Amino acid sequence: MIRLGILISGRGSNFVAIADAIANGTLRNAEVAVVLCNNPGVAGLDRAKERGIPAHVIPSKGRIREEHDADMVARLREYKVDLVCLAGYLRVVTPTFINAFPQRIINMHPSLLPAFPGLHPQQQALDYGVRVAGTTVHFVDEQLDHGCIIVQRSVPVLDGDTEETLSARILHEEHSAYPEAIARVLSGDYEIRGRCYVPRVGVSAK
Repeated sequence: MIRLGILISGRGSNFVAIADAIANGTLRNAEVAVVLCNNPGVAGLDRAKERGIPAHVIPSKGRIREEHDADMVARLREYKVDLVCLAGYLRVVTPTFINAFPQRIINMHPSLLPAFPGLHPQQQALDYGVRVAGTTVHFVDEQLDHGCIIVQRSVPVLDGDTEETLSARILHEEHSAYPEAIARVLSGDYEIRGRCYVPRVGVSAK
């Protein structure tokens, strides 16, 4: 059984999607070992507690980033986490964090990377005038929103869309894309070539 450590900063809707996929058998051979959050009092913590999943707050406000990440790594190791999933975790992790879990950290970003990295990607998409937007699950490396792409899902950009309406349409796709990406990683039936996720011969990716 692969132990997941899920990092959140807010409502935790992608965490819930992952937990539900495990509960209903869509995502197999995995369990959520712990949920960590850098903000106290957010809804995602209550959602973890409702499911009986250990949840801890390690506040980040006012702290040196490297020191905070060292505390996060220590707690993840305490729970013997195999794969770290950033699910609405609104902090850039440091090389210290990345080196602690090499090729074992994945992230969800609400754009079709490499387009629109960074903050407010949905508004970036609207400002640029694209007709298709979407979401990407990718491995985390030391560059922002840059690592090997595992899964992407697209949505149309509709006339009259706002950042809020486009974000809601993308979020709907995130909730199935993230469990699928975790399943692909857990299968081990892939290679990473540069920034490309490549299924091994005889293995078909959804």
